[in-house]
Amino acid sequence: MSVTLPKPIRVFVTGAGGRTGKLVFNKLKSRPEHFSVKGLVRRQEQKQELGDKDVYVGDISQPNTLQEAMQDSDKLVIVTSAVPKMKQKPAEGQRPEMFYEEGGMPETVDWLGQKAQIDLAKEAGVKQIVIVGSMGGTDENHMLNSIGHGKILIWKRKAEQYLIDSGVPYTIIHAGGLLDKTGGQRELTVGKNDEFLKLKVRSIPRDDVAEVVVQSLLLEDAVNKGFDLASKEEGQGSVTKDFKALFQQTRSGL
Repeated sequence: MSVTLPKPIRVFVTGAGGRTGKLVFNKLKSRPEHFSVKGLVRRQEQKQELGDKDVYVGDISQPNTLQEAMQDSDKLVIVTSAVPKMKQKPAEGQRPEMFYEEGGMPETVDWLGQKAQIDLAKEAGVKQIVIVGSMGGTDENHMLNSIGHGKILIWKRKAEQYLIDSGVPYTIIHAGGLLDKTGGQRELTVGKNDEFLKLKVRSIPRDDVAEVVVQSLLLEDAVNKGFDLASKEEGQGSVTKDFKALFQQTRSGL
């Protein structure tokens, strides 16, 4: 007797050319039994780096460049973000002066760009949207908001609330400070309303964030949830393997 296997979930990852987005894309790509994945990058060289025919070059500020890739997608993962640049190398002991390039301000990328993605996804019948955001959104005076006068966390939070209000099932991940370290080696922790900012350790490897994204696409316990995400120091606690139990600790809303 033949057994009909479930069809892979069709996932569209925007921001797939970034450091975290690339990890998400590659993790999904490595699990073809669960996922069929398409990615969006901003530049042709990023497409070549990912080396995949299912990578599109587009601009989230121009929604028409996303429509083809968004069609036939079951789920959307938004890993796009405004990225500040350093004007010049600072003098020793001084903080660098940062700026956002033209067209790359947080209002354009993190609010209008995410809003456009949410609208397109809703129109296309996407069943779940996952946003990878940042901790700190409850504090208007957070240091990140002052960078380049961009108010990045304020715009990110506005887009996240727009997603909740859209009615599309959502998962909103507010990641702590991102570490370029090996994933799968730590106990992960979830919280709410920036409560982790009071702690000394509130960081997490990018690879672990990417794995939480993947698991959130598979487990119903992650749907319609918003949470802060961090990790304990390597060697402390027990390495997280039960993601269902992790998501059961989370709640709805921002």
